[in-house]
Amino acid sequence: MDAAFRRYRLMSFITGTTLLTLFFTLFLHQVDLSFWKSIKVLVTIDGIGHGVILYPIYLIMSFQFSMKARLHIGYLAMMLLAGFIPGVAFYVEYRLAKRFYPDGVPARVKA
Repeated sequence: MDAAFRRYRLMSFITGTTLLTLFFTLFLHQVDLSFWKSIKVLVTIDGIGHGVILYPIYLIMSFQFSMKARLHIGYLAMMLLAGFIPGVAFYVEYRLAKRFYPDGVPARVKA
């Protein structure tokens, strides 16, 4: 279960970060259109990366962790929706880490 949580945690950070940057750059579109034109390529890459590549991987890692940890369907729903609302992925990951690892996530042990 530790490995599944680490994979979920990594994808949570990556997906949450790309969603926050996408949200911020789309907010800049409303503020300054001239700046938007200069970063439009980066926003397109970030949007495609988040929506087409990273979020589906995040969904798979969330589902895999919820199956291994035998989470309630409510937790799974929160995990899946966290990829749509900026900042929520970090909160959900924090709450799950506190629930399953109150003393901190254990160090990776080499076999």
